[in-house]
Amino acid sequence: MTDAEQQYESSKPRYEKSYPSNGAPEPAGESEPQSDTQRPQFPNDEAFAAAQLTLRALVSSKEAGVIIGKQGKNVADLREATGVKAGVSKPVPGVHDRVLSVTGTLEGVAKAYSMAAQTLVDSPPPSASSLASGTTSIRLLISHNQMGTIIGRQGLKIKAIQDECSVRMVASKEMLPNSTERIVEVQGAAESIRLAVWEIGKCLVEDWQRATGTILYNPQPKEFGSSGYSGPRVRTGNPADFESSDGADQTQNIAIPADMVGCIIGRGGAKIQEIRRVSGARISIAKQPHDESGERMFTIRGTADENERALFMLYEQLEHEKVRRQMEDQEQDE
Repeated sequence: MTDAEQQYESSKPRYEKSYPSNGAPEPAGESEPQSDTQRPQFPNDEAFAAAQLTLRALVSSKEAGVIIGKQGKNVADLREATGVKAGVSKPVPGVHDRVLSVTGTLEGVAKAYSMAAQTLVDSPPPSASSLASGTTSIRLLISHNQMGTIIGRQGLKIKAIQDECSVRMVASKEMLPNSTERIVEVQGAAESIRLAVWEIGKCLVEDWQRATGTILYNPQPKEFGSSGYSGPRVRTGNPADFESSDGADQTQNIAIPADMVGCIIGRGGAKIQEIRRVSGARISIAKQPHDESGERMFTIRGTADENERALFMLYEQLEHEKVRRQMEDQEQDE
């Protein structure tokens, strides 16, 4: 098995597992810790503080407006004070939520979320949820595979974070639509949120390998339904999208926006060749858009496991590209 194949196997989402929320007991054996040889070594808080991390959160459109501020002043101040890269995804018509992305050192990311929380406390958006005075709520987006690390065995870790940081935390049980991310809501004062994000971040950087291959959540209009997806439209729910071939092989068609095709193919076809090699699937790309939407059809042929590997690699490439573009657009706008 190649290194890339091993990386994929270690990053596959465990859809069948559902971790408890808000400190509820976790079934024994549900979350296996990594061995010391697998974990990065962080001997002290100074090492943790310098660790690099990207942490995303779901914010309402009104919260996003407060965090960005007039002419981008608030988010610009946040970047300058913390040294992080921070941006909010562009609004989508008919969608209530946007995604806040923060990248930097763990210390900087924790401080950035504290500053965002304080801004929401000082200038609460209209129709903000009724929380105690001086407190607010941050909805962190966490990979399903890393939830066990944050919750801990028997819920002890999440309970310890709540007690030590004076926050209330609620971990969702279900993954968000068309993604392998779940929400961890953190409620408390700005400084308490900073402490909680610091502790959560320590868990994430120690357990970073489990996040590899995460399918990031992107809010979409309700009319997209459960099959909607902002990158590829993966029609896995319709039997017509799978055609039996030679008994074991399957054929799956995926429509991908034309402006994203290049990031999948890669320079000189390097990326698509890697996906083919690692997944074992045969992938062909239509030369012309398949309809007026301008999307190009990708056809994946192989066994169920080969197709799954190919899909995860396609998802990962597309989501990294979308996040990169969102961050660049946000910085240019401001």
